[in-house]
Amino acid sequence: MANGAAQVTTNLAAALSHGQDLLRINPALAVEQADVILTVANDHPQALVLRGRALAALGRRDDAIAALRRAVARDPRSAEAWRTLGDQLILTGDGPGADAAYARHIRASVNDPRLREAAEALCDNNLAVAERILKPHLKQFPTDVAAIRMLAELAGRIGRYGDAESLLRRAVELAPSFAAARFNLATVLHRQNKAVAALVELDHLLTGEPDNPAYRNLKGAALGRIGDFDDAIAQFEAVLARRPDEPKVWMSYGHTLKTVGRQADSVAAYRRTIALAPALGEAWWSLANLKTVHLDDADIAAMEGALLGEGITPEDRFHLHFAVGKAHEDAGSTDIAFVHYAKGNRQRRDLIDYDADQTTAYVDRSIALMTPEFFAKRAGQGCPAPDPIFIVGMPRAGSTLIEQILSSHPLVEGTQELPDIVTIARRLGDGAADEDKRYPASLADLAPASLMALGEEYLERTRIHRKTDRPHFIDKMPNNWMHVALIRLILPKARIIDARRHPLGCCFSNFKQHFARGQAFSYSLDEVGRYYRDYARMMAGVEAALPGYVHRVDYEAMVENTETEVRRLLDFLALPFDPACLRFHETERAVRTASSEQVRQPIFRSGVEQWQMFDGHLAPLRAVLGELLDQY
Repeated sequence: MANGAAQVTTNLAAALSHGQDLLRINPALAVEQADVILTVANDHPQALVLRGRALAALGRRDDAIAALRRAVARDPRSAEAWRTLGDQLILTGDGPGADAAYARHIRASVNDPRLREAAEALCDNNLAVAERILKPHLKQFPTDVAAIRMLAELAGRIGRYGDAESLLRRAVELAPSFAAARFNLATVLHRQNKAVAALVELDHLLTGEPDNPAYRNLKGAALGRIGDFDDAIAQFEAVLARRPDEPKVWMSYGHTLKTVGRQADSVAAYRRTIALAPALGEAWWSLANLKTVHLDDADIAAMEGALLGEGITPEDRFHLHFAVGKAHEDAGSTDIAFVHYAKGNRQRRDLIDYDADQTTAYVDRSIALMTPEFFAKRAGQGCPAPDPIFIVGMPRAGSTLIEQILSSHPLVEGTQELPDIVTIARRLGDGAADEDKRYPASLADLAPASLMALGEEYLERTRIHRKTDRPHFIDKMPNNWMHVALIRLILPKARIIDARRHPLGCCFSNFKQHFARGQAFSYSLDEVGRYYRDYARMMAGVEAALPGYVHRVDYEAMVENTETEVRRLLDFLALPFDPACLRFHETERAVRTASSEQVRQPIFRSGVEQWQMFDGHLAPLRAVLGELLDQY
């Protein structure tokens, strides 16, 4: 009997080894091999893992997930099963489920009881307990890569991406083949807008697994971040050729197609996403957010039906409310539209951390710093390059229109919303325990050499986004209004344009817009009004300290008297008039923002007065804006 059992075990081991060999060369045969083993040894965990991995390689995601769930049920200690399950769940868009599977992968990878306890805490999102275990452990065992990756995951969950990056770099330095940590590193780099660095890690991973769809999907997103849209599209198409039923990949593909102006193709991609995942709110909002696409009664019924469904995530729910609101607005049902906008904003606001008082206090400190004497004392310092043209202001104030007009000029290159000024500002704000010494106060302590170096750093960081040899380029990051003092000090010859719009029109346009990231102020009428007031105060402070330094463009004036305003704008920039600026809608270039389709059409007036249909709902906003409404 003993010899018979030993022989069965030996045969199973040989069959599994053969299955692993087949997995590398023919996944379909590996599935067959796994099935043969499972007929002999029902629910054998290693055979289930083999079957799951082979099905995943064939693109049969749902079947792979089912096999892997059976595997981890039979053997919860299988690190390989948990990792592969996590890889498949992330492709379905189930971020929390993938995170849980990866956490179980970590737990299954370690034998130390303390690390098991830390992994359990991560699984339960009990971050304080996990941190209390991991930090002393790593002090004692600084080369434990499993613990390093766990601590990096913890840092990423609370938004400390710099710390997560440092930890993950250490993990892959110690264990270069630790693919899960390297993929985490690429993800963290992407979230920090370090797309080039992320691509380095992804290419390393793809050398070993060239067909891994998660790697290629992230690579497509990173390529899009640096403006290599043709390559990004190729990445998404490569994934979809092998996995045509991945809704999240179809959606990412649609985003990139929209950016390059292939509207019909982007609509088709979003529709494909919705066909695969009818309750995926972000796909519905992406379709509605094209602005030039109107959702019909059948679409409204489908979205409202999805809102009534069980198991819908909070993220899907608020995206759906924004999309339904846009559909009803387009249909002229403004009261119903406002109800949905209000619900979507309230639900989104509940999920984010924003303190309007902090913005007000920041503006107070900035205005106190920005005196004529402060700037006069630093005259002649900084990097003298005149290349950048900054467009600042509120989102939804016409900045994309201005960018498109200027990008039509033969001496100006349009890029995108560049994060580099914000990145530099954040770095200058780190380290000081005393709030009075933090950014922007820290600007007063910068030596001339530091100001020069920061200006040169900005130009070097943004070089990757420049695809032509035109002498000027645009940095259209609206929120850079917070950093005008920094821009003046490090790039004194750069030009700044303030894109301004009627306070009610601008604020309500923000309120009904769901932003993919940032703009946390926009999900409450009161808070968006306060933010507008602080922005207007800041720009008034700049004008008092540096008269004429910033050129203001009123959106309504640009729409009403386009040529006059364009000529004024070009005069400010010391650029000759070019008729192409009046034919801006003919300019072919990538546009990322919500206005991407609108700026590919001639100027129209409807957007100027659109907010007036909702005026009866805007009393709270009017109260906050106060005298600004009379001053505009």
